[in-house]
Amino acid sequence: MKSPSEQTLGVADKFLHLIESVPGSDRLLLRIAFLVVVGTGIWLLLSINQQYSAVTPTKGGSFTEGILGTPRFVNPVLALTRADQDVTALVYSGLMKIGADGNLVPDAAESVTVSEDGLTYNVVLRTDVYFHDDTPLTVEDVIYTLQLIQDPDLKSPLRGNWTDVVIEKVGEHELNIILEEAYAPFIENFTFGIMPAHLWSSLPIEQLPFSQLNTEPIGSGPFKVIAAKRDTSGIINHYTLAAFRNNAANPNIDTIELSFYQSEEQLLTALEKQEIDATTYVTTNQVQDQLSSPYTLIERPLPRTFGIFFNQNKSIVLRDSAVREALTLALDRDVLIEDALFGHGVPIFEPTTLLATTIESDDSLNDSATSTPRERAIHILEEGGWKRSDTGPWEKEIDDTDVTLRITIRTSSVPLFESLINAIVAQWEAIGVEVVTEQFEQTGLVTSVIRPRDFEALLFGLDMNRSGDLYPFWHSSQQDDPGLNIAQYANSAVDELLETARTEQEMSVRLETLQKASNLISSEYPAIFLFQPTLTYIVNEKVTVTGMNGLGKPSDRWNNITEWHTESDSLWPTFRDDV
Repeated sequence: MKSPSEQTLGVADKFLHLIESVPGSDRLLLRIAFLVVVGTGIWLLLSINQQYSAVTPTKGGSFTEGILGTPRFVNPVLALTRADQDVTALVYSGLMKIGADGNLVPDAAESVTVSEDGLTYNVVLRTDVYFHDDTPLTVEDVIYTLQLIQDPDLKSPLRGNWTDVVIEKVGEHELNIILEEAYAPFIENFTFGIMPAHLWSSLPIEQLPFSQLNTEPIGSGPFKVIAAKRDTSGIINHYTLAAFRNNAANPNIDTIELSFYQSEEQLLTALEKQEIDATTYVTTNQVQDQLSSPYTLIERPLPRTFGIFFNQNKSIVLRDSAVREALTLALDRDVLIEDALFGHGVPIFEPTTLLATTIESDDSLNDSATSTPRERAIHILEEGGWKRSDTGPWEKEIDDTDVTLRITIRTSSVPLFESLINAIVAQWEAIGVEVVTEQFEQTGLVTSVIRPRDFEALLFGLDMNRSGDLYPFWHSSQQDDPGLNIAQYANSAVDELLETARTEQEMSVRLETLQKASNLISSEYPAIFLFQPTLTYIVNEKVTVTGMNGLGKPSDRWNNITEWHTESDSLWPTFRDDV
């Protein structure tokens, strides 16, 4: 008996034989008709395949990431530099991680339950999580890691987040984390990497920073270090990481190569030669020059607020709300972003950065059918009682004294602020404001200007972190150093909202409360909110990147690395595992 394929070939042979048996002119027409039918059939099959098939990631492949710097503490308790944090994020897992949508999801934890009073976090660990040496992860590892963080002799950069927190063992895979005061954003700290106590606990605290485990780490993350290369000085310049498939996290990519460079020039050369597939270490002024094929750019906002903060205690001029509003209106944020960040930033108009990615513009600042923002700024000054001649400065009588509209703005001397302050001065001078600028070395700016609040206007950037908590920056109790309310803003209604937001466990209610506080702060113009910088990730098109949302720092780009892939198949739904 003939197979179906043999039967099909037999039918085709008979049809071709029939075509060849007809007279010459009809034979040509039949040949053309036959080719049309065959071509149409192939086209239909391809169209159906394209419509109903889907690209499905498959296991395999690798890519090389370029990193600026040298890994020294690939250790979640001590990691401070970007290079250390990048490797740590791949090698270690935390109780929780940032999910694909930007919200926290369980990682090594099976569940995290918060008590009604917001003081106790009950953590139940998964029982199927292993370290890279195949040792099970238990509650002892979590407690050991947290005790290291809290140890004052180790000076962990995470210590401030865990001061006065009590850790209580409940069972082999369960613990309670107890706070003195309810603080809803505290759960953001649960992303710390968990260290294997059986490898570290025998080391005295003073020897821990010198352990070989800092550069040959063993964690429970999605990738494990399988090889390290060193240069002639003994400094690590390359790691090879392999997918660790003994945990529930089962990465698509087989291996990640991490190449470390000592200068941006070396990194750019490697990128131009296509020796690396991805990097986040190219400065914004160089990004566009590196985007030729096969590289593309992924951008995500980071929770930093750049702004100009007013100290009304130091300036009678800035106590005038009309002046603060006019100065705000006069600034074109898009121009500032282009000048300072070469276009790689997100304009913001309020203190909270939680909704900044959805804000395109503030109509009251940028759009008007009858006047430009600059013209409206001038109009506001005139309505506020300020007067000027055609060539002279703005003046106003305040407390029986003629006052000139002159502002001194202080900032850092680093190149970013240098270009930014020049653009700000140009735009303020365009509406007739006299501006004096003073720039300081970063340490001097903090010690001599920010801490004593010795400025009229301060151009600065605040690290807001992922929680969006405005309390440290805008609550009246934080006006003096070491508080971060550098504008010395005080509003009892805002204080009440910020206190509520700190203890509210329901995220939607918390966000609504923060937004109300943000609106109130913005309406009083204690500062001009300019922009958020973005993470710029140059990546080879062969690497499919997923789930890079809600980043707190650059290393958070790895949070969903298990879903990234370089290999894929095009399959119909019937043959896909996820359907």
